[in-house]
Amino acid sequence: MRKSWHRLAAGAAAVLSLSLILSACSGVKKEEGGSADSGNGKSITLRIMWWGSQARHDATLKALDLYSEKHPGITFEPEYQSFDGYQDKLSTQSAGKNTPDIFQMDAAWFNDWASSGRLEDLSSIPTDKIDKVLLETGTYQSKLYAMPLGNNAWGMVYNKTMMDSLGIQPPKTWDEFFAMARDLKPRLAKDQYLTRDLTADGASYMSYQLSMSKGFSMSKDGKFHYDEATWKDWMNQWAELRKEQLVTPPDVTVSDKGQDAQMDLLIQEKILLRGAHAAEFGGTDALKPGVMALTTQPRATQASGWLKASMYWSVSPNSQYKEEAKEFIDWFVNSEEAGEILGTSRGIPVNKSVADALQPKFTDVDKSSLGLINEVSKDGAAFDPGPGNKGGWANFTKEYDNITQSIMFGKISIDEGWNQIVKLSQSLE
Repeated sequence: MRKSWHRLAAGAAAVLSLSLILSACSGVKKEEGGSADSGNGKSITLRIMWWGSQARHDATLKALDLYSEKHPGITFEPEYQSFDGYQDKLSTQSAGKNTPDIFQMDAAWFNDWASSGRLEDLSSIPTDKIDKVLLETGTYQSKLYAMPLGNNAWGMVYNKTMMDSLGIQPPKTWDEFFAMARDLKPRLAKDQYLTRDLTADGASYMSYQLSMSKGFSMSKDGKFHYDEATWKDWMNQWAELRKEQLVTPPDVTVSDKGQDAQMDLLIQEKILLRGAHAAEFGGTDALKPGVMALTTQPRATQASGWLKASMYWSVSPNSQYKEEAKEFIDWFVNSEEAGEILGTSRGIPVNKSVADALQPKFTDVDKSSLGLINEVSKDGAAFDPGPGNKGGWANFTKEYDNITQSIMFGKISIDEGWNQIVKLSQSLE
């Protein structure tokens, strides 16, 4: 089964598996034999938890060390691991009212956590140098509950080397996109296509509906927002391309696995482009160095890309040290000295001054990611994290994938698929 678009919200998350580790160096340590004075009469140890790669772990630990040096007496108890299992662990801690003081949050869970009172209000932290659209992705009922840490945008990654050799540029509109799928096929090998079949790709459909000025198909209000005419038009476009053998056959489509050296259709040069987040570009480039490039999603009456955070810091409302935790997040996000250590380990820094200061050190991959972010920022939407798993949406997402794949494999008609989706939506609260 193909991944649902909720999992895209974790675009930049790493897959390196690590056990929980406690650092014993400098200020990053577990307190033993009492705590030091923080300088204001308090003895403080802040628990902090995140997911990521080894590079992110190393950079974060160095930043914690520096903060402890600058704030004598404040130490950290860090917990870190891969993305796998992170949400389950965090949810278990929350159920036991044992959530760390500061913890990394993902867009896909944000609405659940904010609406259930499990996040502290962070609105007092200065945000004047952070894109307001980006801040919206961590806002619930006009209050900031999740501070964005890395800048990210939804666009496309394409094989620039192949397109240059064919003398073409990536499509700018959906009309150009569908026309190119037809016009380009005679110039490609039998098993090569412009794109895989996107019938069952929820993120790509959401881009299409957004571009038609119909809004997000799923949003945090928990209501059903699929537009019937737009959805059927999308399905019919792909049915025609599939019938004419101008996109990947269904069995090839479902075999695709992004950023897998053996199973990624783009890396295998079976397709020329695919939807992607800016923060994912490093992983793609590593598999095909210097071959790929980023561009915006095709547009219609409006842009179809969105700006989002790669991840966030949140604070537990049960923390004894809420203000100290907020002060740390302020420093982590807004200080150039923190940015110097952290680099792009969580994506392009969200603070414009910090990002500008780091630009001379940006790699070509960083520059490409920033380029897409800047383009999407011009008129793209603020990402809506959706309703999460509340009100039956977890089951809806699973069944939606099954229904759209059934359409793709020709097991049910488009009209029958729509009727099933509407019936499924009626179970939503």
